[in-house]
Amino acid sequence: MDARSAYEPRTGRTRLEPGGEIAWLDFGPPGRAPDVVFLHANGFNARAYRSILAPLATSLRVLALDQRGHGASTLRTDLPRASWDDLKVDLLGFLRAMELARVALAGHSMGATASLLAAAEAPEAVRALALFDPVIRPFEAGARAAAEGANGASFVEGALRRRRTFPSRADAVEAYRGRGAFRTWTEEMLEDYVGAGFRDRPGGEVELACTPEWETSNYVNQAHDAWRALERVRCPVRILLAEHQSPGRLEGRIDQLRASGRFRIDRIAGTTHFLPMERPDLVREAILEAAAAP
Repeated sequence: MDARSAYEPRTGRTRLEPGGEIAWLDFGPPGRAPDVVFLHANGFNARAYRSILAPLATSLRVLALDQRGHGASTLRTDLPRASWDDLKVDLLGFLRAMELARVALAGHSMGATASLLAAAEAPEAVRALALFDPVIRPFEAGARAAAEGANGASFVEGALRRRRTFPSRADAVEAYRGRGAFRTWTEEMLEDYVGAGFRDRPGGEVELACTPEWETSNYVNQAHDAWRALERVRCPVRILLAEHQSPGRLEGRIDQLRASGRFRIDRIAGTTHFLPMERPDLVREAILEAAAAP
């Protein structure tokens, strides 16, 4: 199946708070009940994964959300904050508002962790999890570990240096092409990310939809307990970890998780934290597996 299709997902918006909506993309047959809800990584947006998710539209219906502070969503981005519990609450609120039950959750990085937190909180609502390089700090970590863990400090520095505005989206694409996180991305992925990752300004320029301040807050405010969620979750969990630069710090605990019978965990050779962009085939396989869970 050609991932570089002209497939254009439908768009939707769901109100979750006064004056605030979560935006989403809708892949697959409109008459079919949603099979999967997908959440993106910090600083990204749902459309960045369009070419990854589009081939699934022939057999599944996938709703991909713009999380709080990202893409076209208009939910408040109040600071300071302590954790990703607001992202968990948003996801659970979306499931309730859309009357979704026994749906599979999938996500990349921060989106994977938010999906895990939601599944632990509402096990009756979640069929299975497909988590792509989730952010899980070391089990013994202290309060500062989230910011100081795998690449945390460098990600914060990068976010604070990020250029906020460009003359146009085409200029942003040109600036990003082949650099930093985008070295392993296809041109299509890059154009999709920029298309939804910037908002138009009145003077004709474009600005980041996810501000550097909000992106940074996601890196440093991680008081949520992903390990407790791993212990509480009751559905099947598929985890794909990157070989390089992974924030999924499961060292010393993988055998214990596997022994529970609920977890399948694999480290994918040759991949970085941008695993979905580098191995979309494995991501699609894991999502199909999660959607088929009993």
